[in-house]
Amino acid sequence: QVQLVVSGGGLVQPGDSLRLSCAASGSIFSINTMGWYRHPPGKERELVATITSAGDTNYADSVKGRFTISRDDAKNTLYLQMNSLKPEDAAVYYCNIYYKYGFLYGNYWGQGTQVTVSS
Repeated sequence: QVQLVVSGGGLVQPGDSLRLSCAASGSIFSINTMGWYRHPPGKERELVATITSAGDTNYADSVKGRFTISRDDAKNTLYLQMNSLKPEDAAVYYCNIYYKYGFLYGNYWGQGTQVTVSS
């Protein structure tokens, strides 16, 4: 069983920074993609950023240049550094780990954390 525990959300002002963390535990296949998704109010869940176990990253256009995804595999932890936050970044943020390798498959979600950006 894989567990993902998210921390770091909160209330910030526009222009502020915030860092989210997602600690993974359990049996995780080493070749995987970890990512951050968010669910803004009144909208569908959307991808924020992903990072593969090889370190390749992918970002939504709306966060490029402001957000940085990273991972520390020694700590089994995923991070999202969010800078220059905007009101439209407000959402519930979720972390995800996905892998599919031969017969091995995993798709796990952490609990959401609320990020509110308001003056």
